[in-house]
Amino acid sequence: MGGRRRTQTTTQTSSQVQQVSEQRSGVQELKVVRIPIEELPNTTRATIEKLKSAGIYSVQHLSMFTVDELVMYDVTPETAARLLRKARALLKSEPRVFSLKEFSNYKSSLPRVRIHVNAIDNMLGGGLEPRAIYEFAGEFGAGKTQLCHQLAVTVQLSYDRGGVAGAALYIDTEGTFTPSRIKSIAERFGLDLDYVFSNIYVTQPKTVDDLLECIRTDVVRYVEDHNVKLIIVDSLIGLFRAEYPGRENLALRQQRLNYALDWLSRVAKTYNIFVVITNQVMDVPMGFGSQKPAGGNIMAHGATHRFLLYKVGRESGLRAMEVLDSPALPEGLTVKFRITERGLEDV
Repeated sequence: MGGRRRTQTTTQTSSQVQQVSEQRSGVQELKVVRIPIEELPNTTRATIEKLKSAGIYSVQHLSMFTVDELVMYDVTPETAARLLRKARALLKSEPRVFSLKEFSNYKSSLPRVRIHVNAIDNMLGGGLEPRAIYEFAGEFGAGKTQLCHQLAVTVQLSYDRGGVAGAALYIDTEGTFTPSRIKSIAERFGLDLDYVFSNIYVTQPKTVDDLLECIRTDVVRYVEDHNVKLIIVDSLIGLFRAEYPGRENLALRQQRLNYALDWLSRVAKTYNIFVVITNQVMDVPMGFGSQKPAGGNIMAHGATHRFLLYKVGRESGLRAMEVLDSPALPEGLTVKFRITERGLEDV
């Protein structure tokens, strides 16, 4: 995909940085160490209160903002630049150059979250990787929401079972989240229902403004305070298509969609968490098969790994997942799976 970087940079860390890595069988166990915004050195109480009024309660959260964004909260450009320099210095999060060997070792040490469909997990190299955005597009009934429900459960599994012992934040923009499906999937994995239900947080934004505010502030709070390791947005595009119909609104829609994707990427890379978004599809009469994901180039460049889900033949529950674009997988690679009462399973 032209224009999109194919590798991700890593940053040098210390004991106070946002992630502490503990080795477990060669895989990093990542934990959030939140630094309260009050610990930002040489910062006035008035400035601290301005940051809090903007929903910024930690140094990590502050470090993700830009100068222009902070200026919107009545902070001068000079003060904003100074705050960001102090935050990044405290976190030791300035980018550094790695050798390929170091970078490869770092990538291979990151934990993955398995979907527990062998065909899919094998295709993905062992499951979903952190610090990336996974897009699953498809028509109604293709299995996107079912996949999201399953991941909301499997992320809670222990490291040795293919999870990361973390919670999930499920941003449900289409009103399709179904607790009974979570119950069925949790029972399949032998998990305590009260535990599983207590570790899935659900929010249902009604407007694009609600969604952007959720991504910019609520997501960070739940990552820092509630052990959230997986962010699910089901779907990302829906509210944008509803609020900005017609070609006359396309530029604004794409601009705001890009902002949402950019913030999801910032959070994923700052906290080493997993991000999954679903997408709707558009009918294409000629040239691209029958369907393509909505969102245009903004969505194409914003997602790290892109997949299309679709029904297979007339057999009930049979589905396929096809690679649309990925820095690690060949385009067109396709695997099949089945949707049952127990969730997504191998054929």
